[in-house]
Amino acid sequence: MKLVAVSAGLSTPSSTRLLVDRLAEAVHGELATQDLEVETEIVELRELAVAVANNLVTGFPPPPLAAAIGAVTGAAGLIAVTPVFTASYSGLFKSFFDLIDPEALSGKPVLIAATGGTARHSLVLEHALRPLFSYLRAAVVPTAVYAASEDWGSGGDTYTEGLPARIRRAGGELAALMAARPSEVAPDDDVTALERRLSDLRFD
Repeated sequence: MKLVAVSAGLSTPSSTRLLVDRLAEAVHGELATQDLEVETEIVELRELAVAVANNLVTGFPPPPLAAAIGAVTGAAGLIAVTPVFTASYSGLFKSFFDLIDPEALSGKPVLIAATGGTARHSLVLEHALRPLFSYLRAAVVPTAVYAASEDWGSGGDTYTEGLPARIRRAGGELAALMAARPSEVAPDDDVTALERRLSDLRFD
C-alpha cells in the first residue's frame, strides 16, 4: 500500500518536514508489526508553489503538479502537515487542496498535523484542518498532532503527553485505518466501514 505525506513547509530545513518524517516513520513502524509493506511518497509543496498558482489561473496542472495530485488521490493513507500562518493553515496548503476534486478524498484515511512557534495556535487543528478534510469526506483520525517550538525534545509531563507519544498515537491510528480499509468497495460503503473503525478505536 502507499502512504503519501504532504508537507507545506516553506523553509529548508523545515520543522514541518521534520514532523512529516516522524509521522511517516510511526505509520511505517505500526504497519510493519502487522507484516504490511508500505511505500511512502513525500509531496513538498514549496517545490510546486508556482505550478499551484498557475493551475489556479489556467485550470491546467503541469506534469509535476498533476503527479502530486494523483499521488494524493491514489494513496491508501494521507498525512497532511502545514505550518500555521495567521492562526490558520498556510495559503499554499489550502490552494493545493483546492485543486483536488471534492470527491477524490472520500473515505480516505487522513492524519492532520501542524507546526508553529507557540502552543497558542494548536487549536488550528480543530477549527481549520479538521473541518477542511471533513468537508472533503476524508476519514480523519482522532489524534491530530501540533508541534510548537518547545515541543521538540520534550517528553511531556504528568499532565501533558509529549510530542513523541502523540506522534506514535496518531501514527498508530492512521495505520489501523489503512490496514482495515477495504481494497475494492463502493465509496459509500468505504466511508461507512471507516467510520465504524474510527468509533471502535480505543485509546488509553
